[in-house]
Amino acid sequence: MSLRNCRTVKVLNVSPIGQSKTAGEFFELTLERPDWGGWKPGQFVMIRPTAWDLDMVWGRPFSICSGDDASVTLFIQAVGRGTRRIAALEPGDKVSMWGPLGNSFAVEPDTPTLLLAGGIGIAPFRGYVEQHPHPENLSLFLAHRLPLDCYPFELMSRTVPSRCMLEAKPSDLDCIIETMRGLIEEFAGKGGLVLSCGPTPFMRTVQRFAKEYGARAQVSLENRMACGVGACLGCVIKDGEGHHVQVCTRGPVFWADQVEI
Repeated sequence: MSLRNCRTVKVLNVSPIGQSKTAGEFFELTLERPDWGGWKPGQFVMIRPTAWDLDMVWGRPFSICSGDDASVTLFIQAVGRGTRRIAALEPGDKVSMWGPLGNSFAVEPDTPTLLLAGGIGIAPFRGYVEQHPHPENLSLFLAHRLPLDCYPFELMSRTVPSRCMLEAKPSDLDCIIETMRGLIEEFAGKGGLVLSCGPTPFMRTVQRFAKEYGARAQVSLENRMACGVGACLGCVIKDGEGHHVQVCTRGPVFWADQVEI
């Protein structure tokens, strides 16, 4: 990444989403868009409010959720000190943003494509749906633990066939796993593409069923990272040959059969 891709931008809007038990837990952060050449769904940015000074040194990584010529929108769940302070930003505040970083999801316009999202992992798929040349070939499945209105599900379901399942009790997880098994088997059978993003156990499940049914599948990993440019080695995993690779520069999107999760 060149220095040209690291800019200070203004916060345009912070919008709470949905009604979780914790007020403001989910929110959209809309930032000025720098003069990027463009971005692809699956890529991410690192952001760090300038007001942090030396209080918190590292930025925070977020998938690019959506964007246009003037703005970039991130969908964020406030789960720690950094994200809670980001949720408290106001329009006009300044943020250092570097990106777009990493690689992106495969796009095969005429291939039936299944989008598997676990919770906040739905974030990059909004942009994927918006940019796909033939969204009628897409299907979305969301597994979630918090109220559905916390996620941009309804917005996406207007464009693509969509299904969701709530994990409210332990037995729900078994139903979700069996549904994922059926969907991956179905898309494997028709030569489709399976794209997934979510927590690590969710990704392991996708990887397992993709191997079992011979599905072409990609996983977007959410490893912790501090720099986003391959220097800190905080996000290292092993690839399919046992070599250590950085998720930030070699991913975050990997073919499911080419990485150890």
